[in-house]
Formats: sequence, structure tokens, C-alpha cells
Amino acid sequence: MSAMEKIQTQLLESLNEYVAFARKRLSDPELAADAVQDSLLKALNAADGVRDDKNVKAWFYGILRRTIIDLYRSRDVYRRAVAQIQSDLSSPFEGEEQVVCGCIDTLIPTLKPQYSTLLQRLDLGGETRESVAANLGITTNNLTVRLHRARRLLKERLTQTCRLCARNGCLDCTCDTPSNQEI
Repeated sequence: MSAMEKIQTQLLESLNEYVAFARKRLSDPELAADAVQDSLLKALNAADGVRDDKNVKAWFYGILRRTIIDLYRSRDVYRRAVAQIQSDLSSPFEGEEQVVCGCIDTLIPTLKPQYSTLLQRLDLGGETRESVAANLGITTNNLTVRLHRARRLLKERLTQTCRLCARNGCLDCTCDTPSNQEI
């Protein structure tokens, strides 16, 4: 039996111990299994450098520990990135209120009441789809379909009213509707 085969055999004999070790340190059993699998791949790729096959277990535990530490580090980076994105999205950029087309305020009430209510509550009011759907006694899927239709109709009305302005994103609106003359 070659040295590589001995190392493979020793690693596989203790596989359950490695999985148990990883599960104690990671709350997710699937993540623990992934950590062990990644560590096994690293170990097999580096097995040629092992001189003493008597310490394979200790050597592998070192690899597994480093893999688990790397997982915690990557999770922390991910969490911080998500928190930053959420923070960026929750705070409006400077002057946001002034760049959105004022025609929206006059056009939303011209839609069917069920559509205008959805646009006002979800897009302008910031309510969640789940809470609005529950309040209206409809499924979230039904609400999503209605919201899609409402937005499509509002877009059509904006295109009819604002023409070129609407096709270019309706930002810094310059059309001659009454709501924009007041701005």
C-alpha cells in the first residue's frame, strides 16, 4: 500500500469524527458536511507533503479548523455587505423627492381603485406585499399580478401624458402637466 493510499484510508476511517467535529462548530449540518468535504479535497491535494502518516489525523484536523475559520470569515464579510446594501437602499439619496416625476401624483388616482391603492401602499407607502395581501384577503401571488398590471397601466398613462420625458425615465420631469408647473 502506497503512502497516499494509507493517508486516504486513515482519513476515511475517521470521517464520522470529522463530521461530528465540524457540526459542533457550525450550526448547519449541510455546511459542516461541505466543510469536511472541502477539507478532504485540500488534504488529498497536499497529501504528497505528509512525511509521517502516523499524524494524519492531527494534520487533517488542522486543515478542517482552518476551513471552518474561513467559513466564519466569509459569512461575516457577507453579513456586512448585506447590511451595507440594506442601509444604502433604506436611506433615500439626496434630493430624491425632487427628481421623481410629479405627474405620478395626478395619474395614480385615474387608475382603477384597486390598482391605485396598491401603488400608493406598496410603491409610495413602503408596506410589505405580505401585509397588504393579508389586509386585502388575497394571496401574495394575486397581489403581485395586480401590482404588475397597475405598474404597466401607470407606465402607459405616463407615456401618454409625458411623452418623451416618460421614455427617458421620467426623472427631472419637464412636461407641462399641472403638477410639474407647481414645482
